[in-house]
Amino acid sequence: MASSSPSGTSSGSSSTLMQNSGSEEDLQALMDERKRKRMISNRESARRSRMRKQKHLDDLMGQVTQLRKENHEIMTRINLTTQHYMNVEAENSVLRAQANELSHRLQSLNEIIGFLNGSSNEHNNNFDVHEDLSSTSTSFGFPEPAADSFLNPFNLAYLNQPIMASADNMFLY
Repeated sequence: MASSSPSGTSSGSSSTLMQNSGSEEDLQALMDERKRKRMISNRESARRSRMRKQKHLDDLMGQVTQLRKENHEIMTRINLTTQHYMNVEAENSVLRAQANELSHRLQSLNEIIGFLNGSSNEHNNNFDVHEDLSSTSTSFGFPEPAADSFLNPFNLAYLNQPIMASADNMFLY
């Protein structure tokens, strides 16, 4: 019992080696298979990642295009609004000048009426602003002036001047 045959020992150990090397080969094959699957999975994951990045880039490029279009439309509207504002501002300047001129004319006419009221009391009146206008009034309801009156249109030609404000010369610097 103490001695064993050399063939038994060798065949036992070679079968153990074969089992070991079979299991090592199986283990190596299993590891290679896992490695191959991981490589395939990593490649697929990288491909999906590239596709997501490309889609994201395409989406961003689409947004850039859309935002540029909106920006152009907004700038066009701003330019039109600015032009409209400038036109309205010019028209307002003309209207302010006309209102100022009319205000000065009204002030002058009021001064003339005040003067005539004062002189009509002194000169026994050509017409009185307070008297009944039915007998000496024009079709506009104003009293008809006497021929030698201060209200003779030929004597006061400067009051009949047109208003000379226009937008053409408002912005000359």
